[in-house]
Amino acid sequence: MTSDEPILAIDLGTSGPKVALATFSGDILAWEFEPVHLHLLQDGGAEQSAVEWWEAIGAAARRLTAATGVTRVAAVGATAQWSGTVAVGADNRPLTNAIIWMDSRGAPDIHTLVAGRPSVAGYGLAKLATWIRLTGGAPGLAGKDPLAHILYLRRAHPDVYRAASVFLEPKDYINLRLTGVRAASFDSITLHWLTDNRAIDRIAYAPQLLALTGVERTKLPDLRRATDILGSLTPEAAEHLGIEPGAPVAVGSADIHSAAVGAGAVRDYDANLYVGTSSWLVCHVPFKRTDLIHNMASLPSAIPGKYLLTNEQECAGACLTFLRDNLLFAEDELATSRPDGFYTALNRMVEREAPGSGGLIFTPWLYGERTPVEDHTLRGGFHNLSLTTTRAQMARAVMEGVAYNMRWLRDAVRRFIRRSPGAIIMTGGGAQSAVWCQIFADVLGCPIHQAAHPLLANVRGAALIAAAAIGCQSLGQISAPVATTFYPRQEHRRTYDELFRAFVRIYRQNRDIYAQLNRR
Repeated sequence: MTSDEPILAIDLGTSGPKVALATFSGDILAWEFEPVHLHLLQDGGAEQSAVEWWEAIGAAARRLTAATGVTRVAAVGATAQWSGTVAVGADNRPLTNAIIWMDSRGAPDIHTLVAGRPSVAGYGLAKLATWIRLTGGAPGLAGKDPLAHILYLRRAHPDVYRAASVFLEPKDYINLRLTGVRAASFDSITLHWLTDNRAIDRIAYAPQLLALTGVERTKLPDLRRATDILGSLTPEAAEHLGIEPGAPVAVGSADIHSAAVGAGAVRDYDANLYVGTSSWLVCHVPFKRTDLIHNMASLPSAIPGKYLLTNEQECAGACLTFLRDNLLFAEDELATSRPDGFYTALNRMVEREAPGSGGLIFTPWLYGERTPVEDHTLRGGFHNLSLTTTRAQMARAVMEGVAYNMRWLRDAVRRFIRRSPGAIIMTGGGAQSAVWCQIFADVLGCPIHQAAHPLLANVRGAALIAAAAIGCQSLGQISAPVATTFYPRQEHRRTYDELFRAFVRIYRQNRDIYAQLNRR
């Protein structure tokens, strides 16, 4: 390894993988993207092909290495969408499609598992106390955690469950393809709710939780730190990527954790506001704490010895994709051609429209919600439509609705950490939009720091973690690469305060209707 050899970093998002070459300090030299398919099922299922993931990673990597001429790398690091499950057979091949973070088919299994008397918020008190004491949280009732996926497979597809040699998170499946080694990081395994997280440097499976859930330890991967070296890049994987074999491969972290690192939000209470397909507002904290009501907890971080307040909102950028593909340019009898530069045109429309969208409110719960309320039956909608409502108002309302949802979450985060977050650094595809950054600043009432190259925060984090794994980076010293800071405009505060209060009332007054309509 020499100092001029870059790191190859992989970020598997829901829309597909980005593959990048980066320096030890996280500067992105070049990158490529390859899309993958998402399969949404009528019964609440959400799946992707793990084979397609690997093929897409290879396609993007080979384009990258061919364009740059790079064939030797100092290390390889991967990150990926969190809270997914790949059932892997004895031959290291996936037995079926991967179940991803949006899938709620395991909700009945979780409800059965956690039930008991006396009951607190749907959980048996004794079971809940055990989970919170050991893990810092508890399985989500919406059934979207890997534990729910595994229990769903055990009930609905017992042949797949029996044949599974190991269940892996998406990031850990990629690492298996890179090295042939089956392992998870302390952070990626957390949402299985099977580990004792009390000693942050010595996380291990808890026998009590394995017994409670009935999940066999033999079907679970070994555990490592994110900054450990997992193994060496195999010849087969190297050929697939278009580089030389033998490079060290870091264990790496899940996307929420790597995004915080890539954003430079590594000091306690500095927050990463991520807006991609989903969204989150996370920060490192010096304590282990749980907020069951708002479905958030401080859980193991990618940075050794630290906790990360974790949460996630289900749909953010996905709402704009829905607006584009299902309302404006659906492929049906009324189809019109979608213009090139759709998002550029959309941003211009939104910027021209007055804040508040004429009183139109969009609720972004298109696939249920996780935080600050966990309810897989919630659904989105436009509220207060009139005959004078315009497309521009609808487009702006979608952006504002995602921001209202984030304000709802931010208020819960503020209570959790008992202070306002420090610097809020915005990353993800949504942070490429200056008008959306300004909307977040106005709705949240605080400065928003737009990250430089916000689309690449996750892959930058994967590269930095890999650099730390080979001893070439200190994660606690990473800076936040800020492009622009957006400040709240006080003249719009009253409008947004009023609309936000109405947004929360829409949830409270309609949640029973959503539950009735979508209980299956």
